[in-house]
Amino acid sequence: MLLLVALLAVWLALRASQPQLEGEVALAGLTAPVTVARDALGVPEIRGATREDVALATGFVHAQERFFQMDLLRRAGAGELAALLGPALLDTDRRIRVHQFRKRATAAMAALTPPERALFEAYAAGVNAGLERLGARPFEYLLLRQQPRPWGVEDSLLVICAMWIDLQGLDARHEQRRGRLAAALPAPLYRFLTEPDPSWEAPLDGSRLPEMPLPGEDEYDLRRLDRALFEKSDREARQGRRTAGLVRDEPDIAPGSNNWAVAGARSADGAALLANDMHLGLNVPNIWYRARLAVESAGIDATGVTLPGGPAIVAGSNGSVAWGFTNSYGDFQDLVVVAPGPQGRDSYLTADGPRTMDIETETIEVAGGAAEALVVRSTIWGPVIGEDGEGHELALAWTAHREGANDLNLLRLETARDLDEAAAIIGGAGMPAQNVLIADRTGRIGWVLSGKLPRRKGSEATRPTAWHENGAGWDGWVPAAESPRLLDPPLGYAWSANARVMGGDAFAAIGDGDYAPAARARQIRDRLAALPAASPADLLAIQTDDRADYLANWQPLALAALRRAGLEQAAALASGWSGRAIVDDAGYRLVRQFERRVADRAFTMLTVEARARWPDFRWRTPQRFTEVAWRLVQARPAHLLDPRFADWDAWLADVAREVVEDLPKECADLAGCRWGEVNRARIRHPISEAVPFLSRFLDMPADALPGDWSTPRVQSSRFGASERFGVSPGREAEGFFHMPGGQSGHPLSPFYRAGHEAWVRGEATPFLPGQPEHVMLLTPRS
Repeated sequence: MLLLVALLAVWLALRASQPQLEGEVALAGLTAPVTVARDALGVPEIRGATREDVALATGFVHAQERFFQMDLLRRAGAGELAALLGPALLDTDRRIRVHQFRKRATAAMAALTPPERALFEAYAAGVNAGLERLGARPFEYLLLRQQPRPWGVEDSLLVICAMWIDLQGLDARHEQRRGRLAAALPAPLYRFLTEPDPSWEAPLDGSRLPEMPLPGEDEYDLRRLDRALFEKSDREARQGRRTAGLVRDEPDIAPGSNNWAVAGARSADGAALLANDMHLGLNVPNIWYRARLAVESAGIDATGVTLPGGPAIVAGSNGSVAWGFTNSYGDFQDLVVVAPGPQGRDSYLTADGPRTMDIETETIEVAGGAAEALVVRSTIWGPVIGEDGEGHELALAWTAHREGANDLNLLRLETARDLDEAAAIIGGAGMPAQNVLIADRTGRIGWVLSGKLPRRKGSEATRPTAWHENGAGWDGWVPAAESPRLLDPPLGYAWSANARVMGGDAFAAIGDGDYAPAARARQIRDRLAALPAASPADLLAIQTDDRADYLANWQPLALAALRRAGLEQAAALASGWSGRAIVDDAGYRLVRQFERRVADRAFTMLTVEARARWPDFRWRTPQRFTEVAWRLVQARPAHLLDPRFADWDAWLADVAREVVEDLPKECADLAGCRWGEVNRARIRHPISEAVPFLSRFLDMPADALPGDWSTPRVQSSRFGASERFGVSPGREAEGFFHMPGGQSGHPLSPFYRAGHEAWVRGEATPFLPGQPEHVMLLTPRS
């Protein structure tokens, strides 16, 4: 009986916490009524008299639909997750708290102009009103036995800090890896391992970087090394892959995206087109919240995605200009080798003489446990985040830490009227650096880099270096007007997909922060080139393109290796593959796993001395190394081959044998071991991660998904297109939009899973909100 009473109480509380969709609500702070009209998918059109009123209403709606997600985002930005979720998040909080983003966000908010701060104050008031208006606290807090904390004005900046962390990481891991490689290996091999292969690249300006030569036999020869090194390294790497399952056969995935624009001169109806699909981790609820925000007095009518926690349209269209983002992967973090000073552990050298580190103590609260004190040691360049493997401390210089790193220019895109104005607004804007593609209603398009660039001088940007010599380090920001850009590209189309975009001075300013392989960029470029008269349907066809153009180069190699290994059934499947990352293709899975394993084992083989020197370092194969591996298996230099093998054919056959052996037990019948079995959606709610029996109620369906890392349709179980849209500014009614989850974060809402099936199938759904089905009126409280 008590159990039934408890279950009834939970059910009633769950129902009471549903968002309000209709009726009239009086809110303090409004100057005039605001309408919130939702369509069949729950997408709201929010119309008000002032931008502050619309911000307040947006905060109200966000809180009612997504407060737990917002709370997680601000806590992720501040390093305060353990206070809500318990000791399991302590290590995550330690890594984040070193960066003191709450302190930085508070200072940045205080530096805003009064009108800018008023916008965030209105949004925060709306959030707290929306939370208070719920009949019960959001269900996640009931399960966690916690009370939601009110929204602070600075919390919106902490949400942006969470995006900095997600997009750029916390510790310049790629520079740590490069530093160790440079210390352990001769320079010719280091450069060969770390520089891109220009033959694969597809930059906008057609530039070509120099090709790094293969190290000569006199420069490096693996045959001189002890074979036991290779046996130990291979054994450890293979055990790691088996422990993690097939996840370790994924590339070292980092957040990325696709975007492209087609000028009116190359479209079917003379209007410019923009497409964007931002690839991020997939969770429930989805990271984005769709909305149309309209302020007639300010000439604002913008539609797209908002990030719950902030009042802006992040990507979308305002009727005159459309814009979308991909992560830049330029170099925005530098590791500084801290030279010890004469006065103990906290003394260090600078160009102006010895200094003492700033020492502060951060208190990390822990739900269900004792609070922990974390000592943060900071230099003039940034906080100390680790050491270089040779006993030298490393400080992190990161653009996210610098004054001016965040500003409100993104909001100004809501009123941009043409390409030039939009590029001037977003170029060099204070935000994580992004490739911004822009299209305007006159048919023009362009690319510009957002985010502020450091002006570097006298230091090596790609690996840890000392900055205590005169003239070394960063010297302020590159002026926003000098931010790299390419407006009105001569081809009539432009694209980006996380690979290098520009050469020359632009590349020198942006740097190389470990770009993605160029396979996607190249394939998108080629598809665009083949469209003399593009339409919105063509944009969607490219976004859902699962053709494996890059892996088609590897398929003959995989086939030969499987045959040499005597794996005839696997060879037959690889021979008959579809050439696409489709769910029912077992041959694709084998070819794909072969390419992944060749890259992984080649990297392990060539870095064996560095691995032996630092066995505890996280030696993940870089994303872009697949291009280096391809050069190796084409050139087949005997001196760069694991000495346990007679020749490259024998090594490749061993890789093929390992691929088949490491397939899961369920793959005894290779023909049934299809791509869709491993590439199955795991789009989960954070609560179901901890309470698995709730998965059927909280998670998205476990669909088999087409696409992969090298195809425009980027897809893995928990990573992929967090949205897809295609739009022509001024013709938004002809555009389309997808999201992998619904608008609401409440499992009883009709909008919880709305739109998910269309995302899975790649079916076009409207860009603009449809006819209103639920209308709510927010009125000023007298």
